[in-house]
Amino acid sequence: MADRGEATGKRSVGETFSRLRELAKVREFFVAASATRALKNGTTLDSVIEMLKGVIPELSSPIVLFTYYNPILKRGVRNFMATIKQAGVHGLVVPDLPLEETTLLRNEAIMHDIELVDSHSYFHVLLTTPTTPIERMKEIAKASEGFLYLVSAVGVTGARSNVNARVEHLLQEIKQATNKPVAVGFGVSTPEHVKQVDGTQGIILA
Repeated sequence: MADRGEATGKRSVGETFSRLRELAKVREFFVAASATRALKNGTTLDSVIEMLKGVIPELSSPIVLFTYYNPILKRGVRNFMATIKQAGVHGLVVPDLPLEETTLLRNEAIMHDIELVDSHSYFHVLLTTPTTPIERMKEIAKASEGFLYLVSAVGVTGARSNVNARVEHLLQEIKQATNKPVAVGFGVSTPEHVKQVDGTQGIILA
């Protein structure tokens, strides 16, 4: 007998989560594979900038550069912003930006007319984790725009058997510190996981 999903031609919740897990694995594979290939072929920030200078004038769509914070810190925030602006870059995504550097990077982005965006939204969303001290978590919640991203586990993104038992307690602590929505991510990949983090305003699947 066909299930309801088959009868209506729509995926069930379980099928949807299963499909999203498959896509997450593909994404992680290609991110890792592309990084390995780039390093193997001697790719550097300077070579990427030079490539962009030649390519961007031929494009009709704006270019957003994705980078971790270390290359920015090494070059100097103002110098980095000036360099990518000169290359024609329109936006910047920095997924691991520390709280202490948020204001500096945002101000320099505004000064150089670079849109500082987050990989999840057009706000700059900051992350808090199970090991973040309470006072620091409050500062992160204050500085985060749009919503706060609660990382459910220590480690890397990907499927897990269960959500960290501390997440429910952390949600309560965050709600006492801010009225901003909270989304839980890292290791949330099944309907059962979603039930385990009841009380969150959003789920980021991985």
